[in-house]
Amino acid sequence: MERKRAHAERLQRLQRLNAFFHPASESLRLDRLTSDIFKPPGVEIFLARDDKLHPMIAGNKWWKLKHVLYHAAEQEVHTLKTYGGPYSNHVLAVAAAGHLFGFRTVGWIRGDEARPLNPVLSQAKAWGMELKPTARDHYRALTQASAIHEDPVLQSGELILPEGGRGSLAMQGVKEMMERLKLSYDLCCCPVGTGCTLAGMVLGARAGSQVHGFVVLKGAQGLAEEVQRSLNSHPHSGASWRLYHDYHFGGYARSTPALRSFTQAIAREGDFNPDVIYTGKMLYGLMDLIQRGIIAPSSRVVVWLTGNERTLSSSWKGRDDATSG
Repeated sequence: MERKRAHAERLQRLQRLNAFFHPASESLRLDRLTSDIFKPPGVEIFLARDDKLHPMIAGNKWWKLKHVLYHAAEQEVHTLKTYGGPYSNHVLAVAAAGHLFGFRTVGWIRGDEARPLNPVLSQAKAWGMELKPTARDHYRALTQASAIHEDPVLQSGELILPEGGRGSLAMQGVKEMMERLKLSYDLCCCPVGTGCTLAGMVLGARAGSQVHGFVVLKGAQGLAEEVQRSLNSHPHSGASWRLYHDYHFGGYARSTPALRSFTQAIAREGDFNPDVIYTGKMLYGLMDLIQRGIIAPSSRVVVWLTGNERTLSSSWKGRDDATSG
């Protein structure tokens, strides 16, 4: 009887996952960025609006979680566990997945357990996630142990997801994200945390194109080696890639008055409200590269909006005193 019930739950969960992920495979919304802030002579910039896929899971989290959740359903997993800082949108997305698809969720959160819950963690808790505040030394040991695995680890019905949701299953989803792009382009851009999204974009990019990543973390010079290691085990078209480390504005979840003024100016011009954690830093860096002539005037650039616009905008208010996530 128990086995039959588990089988029925597995089929129901797979049906819900199919209904959830199918629409994004059909079309990609591209908006032309016409902001006067950029003043790009001959440069065309298009926004890939995956930030609007869903109010709870969107952007690259949609794609990074897609095959992980299918794997969890196939293996009859009952609990998703993961790691993150107090402002982690990966933790928030896993909590949302648990709420939507009936998984129990647990998050090890780096930092002092006496700290009041911020809007991100409050929302994760509201979606049913059990939060486990974890001292930094212990947290570091947990994440280092999980980092040796290419993919989530299955243990007695529990699936343990690496920090940031990285891994080959996540890269497979991001590759599919890129393959929907039928527009001819020279360059694709994304903000970078763990480097998994950048690696997946390189896998799915057309031959001869470039993928540029704007790192939102301070002191993350080892990211290039991690990205290369991920790419070494996957065939790709030969697209070139590079990382920029000069646009983190002090580190993850930190900002400056200049960055906030920049994102606010863009928001005033239309329905696009870039956050200062990821998208704002990427766009600021892109603007700088264009103005310095590093990006050729005739380029066609696709900017992938990897965050969830609605969730990010409501959860982060451009704090310049936030801790990393």
